[in-house]
Formats: sequence, structure tokens, C-alpha cells
Amino acid sequence: MSDTAVAAARTLPFLPGDPVPWFQGDCAGNPNFAFSTVAGRWSVLVLLGSAAVPQLQAAVAAIAGAAPLFADPRRTCFFVTLDAADRVGQPARLPLHLPGFYAFADADGEISRRYRAIDPAADPRSGHVAYRPYWLLLDPTLRVVATGGMEDTARLLDLVAQLPAPAAHGSVVAEGGRILTVAPADDAGQPWAPVLAVPRVFEPAFCRRLMAEYDRLGGEESGFMREVGGRTVEMRDYGHKRRADCLIEDETLRAGIRARIERRLLPELQKAFQYKATRIERYIVACYDGDGAGGYFRPHRDNTTRGTAHRRFAVTINLNAEDYEGGELRFPEFGDRRYRAPTGGAVVFSCSLLHEALAVTRGRRFACLPFLYDDDGAAIRARNAEFLEDPQLAAVARGTAAAG
Repeated sequence: MSDTAVAAARTLPFLPGDPVPWFQGDCAGNPNFAFSTVAGRWSVLVLLGSAAVPQLQAAVAAIAGAAPLFADPRRTCFFVTLDAADRVGQPARLPLHLPGFYAFADADGEISRRYRAIDPAADPRSGHVAYRPYWLLLDPTLRVVATGGMEDTARLLDLVAQLPAPAAHGSVVAEGGRILTVAPADDAGQPWAPVLAVPRVFEPAFCRRLMAEYDRLGGEESGFMREVGGRTVEMRDYGHKRRADCLIEDETLRAGIRARIERRLLPELQKAFQYKATRIERYIVACYDGDGAGGYFRPHRDNTTRGTAHRRFAVTINLNAEDYEGGELRFPEFGDRRYRAPTGGAVVFSCSLLHEALAVTRGRRFACLPFLYDDDGAAIRARNAEFLEDPQLAAVARGTAAAG
């Protein structure tokens, strides 16, 4: 084998909410085992390098000692090793008792390069290579729930022990060593609306930053768009909508919103709906206040006026799902099933669907509410700017003013 050493501390290459690369490799007697086929269960992927490295042996032993956690076929642990000796011998250096533990042989380093555990130009077959070992806890869609270095293996095992059934992964977010969940409403038997649930788009700390910005600047009552005499006009009707919005103008926060959506949400949108969004409309934090005047938005569609016809998908990213009651999304055309993303998670749906934000009955619900569209939509938006009653909105639509 190559001379493998543990590299210096580094920034972890994948973060919660990120999709991980798919690959094929030699595993469990199959030289072309497709990692994408393990979707549908909870998976741990350990980028190890070699179990012979002294600094890693305690972590490997801890994972091996947690074998009961992986006896459940809905939880599986995969190692990636450059060292052929890790998979042979009696006993082998790695725990390989089936069905819980597997190891990918990565002699040429292709998997390790793809996961940035070694440098892009590194070739383990040529001699010494610096390896950056780490672990990933992956959800059933092969997106990151949590990640850490091998010195943090105890946290990994604590998280695995708290995992619910894979079908409930959409209600899961990890912070520190805890799994936070939001119990779904009891709506068995209801049909499903064609919506996409994407957990872990924003991490909890970023959610708190956005809510702090709202509290610092305050929110203003927002209306809704109607077509009146051929013009797109903002209306106010507390019988239809009660919500306060805060426009995020801080460029650092706007860039943070944009980067997380582009990195974590747009790939899932393209995979599910074959739609490549290239534009984001509005950077706002909205508040539905159940302790004040109430908060709700009665059934509506988001693209029924000339000034909103460019919108393709609406996004609701909850910022504090544990802090309020009520406030779920409902799609009346598809029954009474209710949708509620966990903190930092998104519900994405076509702007053509009739939908409702149900009343918040306790606490304050904070959410980031962008719209997504593409270059064709941008042309429609610019062309229809003349129909917008509000001159500032018209300037934004034409591209002659900063986007809100």
C-alpha cells in the first residue's frame, strides 16, 4: 500500500444539506457496487484511508463497538480505504460483519479524491499520500445530515442512536449531538401534493442570524398581488393575509441565502422536476405572529398576474419550526394533508398550485420565502414590468434597480 498519513486539520468538504457525489467501487464482492443504490436508508460513510494509522484506531474501535446500531438494515456503515490489508485477515482491521458494515476498496484514490479526502493530483499507488479522514452521516436521499473528524466519532454514534425511521428523515435536523425532529400531523390516507421537501438547506445558526436581522430591523405588513384593470396591484386585506415581512438588504446575508439555495436546494429541484432555476426573486424574512394579530395567508396562487407570471417555483424555508404551533402549508387541490419543514428545511412547489399558510396559533413563525425562475422567466418579468403599479417593483423587474 501507499504510505498513508493523517493530514493536518482542515475545513470539512461537505456540510449539512449538501448532496454527496455518487460513485461505483469494489465493495462486498461486487467490483462495481453503485453507492447510489443505498438510498432509502440512513448511511454512514467513513473516509478512512487506512485503519493501520494509529490516530484512527480508537475511532474504528468505537464504531465497531457500536455494531448493534447497524444491525438494523435501515442503517448501514461504509468505510473507504486505500489499504487493501484493511479488508483481509481474521479478523480484518475493519469491522465487516454484514449487514451493517461494508468497505469500499479505493486503491487508486478515485473515491477519496471525489470526496476531497486527498488532493486532486494525489495517486496513492505512487507512494506517500496525505489523507484527511472524516465521516458523513447521510439521509435516505444521500444528503448530509452531519459530518465531523474522526476525533468526533462519539458524536456520530450519538446521532445514529437517535435517528427515526428513514421515512421520517424530512423532519430531521442535527445540531451538535442532538437530532431535532418535528412530528408530522396525523393525516394518513391523504393524497400527496406534488411538492418537494428538502431538509437542511439552512443550518440552525444561519436561521438564527436571519431572525436576529428581522428583530433588528422590524417587519412591515405585506400585501398580495391582484390584477386590477390590466395592472398588477398590491392589495391589503387582513381577512386574506396577515404577515409582516423584512427585506434583507445586508449583502453578506443575501449572499448567504443565495449560496445555500444554489448549493443545497437547486440540485434537488433539478433532480426532482428537471428544471434548472437560475434566478431568485426577493430576499425576505417573513413573520406569522400567533401571539399578536395572528398570522396566515388564505388559499392563493403565486403567478396569476402579469407582474408575477414569471415565477415558476415557490420556496418556504422554515427558520424556527420548534417554536410555534400551527402554520403548516396546505394544498387544497390535493386534500387536507399538511406540510411543515424542520428548521432550515424547505418545501418547494409550483407557483401554479393553490396553497395556504395555515394560521399560527402560538408563537411566531419565521420563514425565508423566495421565488425561483430561469432566464426565460427573466425575459417575461422584464417584458411585463410595465404592468406593475409600484414603480420600484417595476424598476426591479426591468433590472434597473437592486432586486428585493
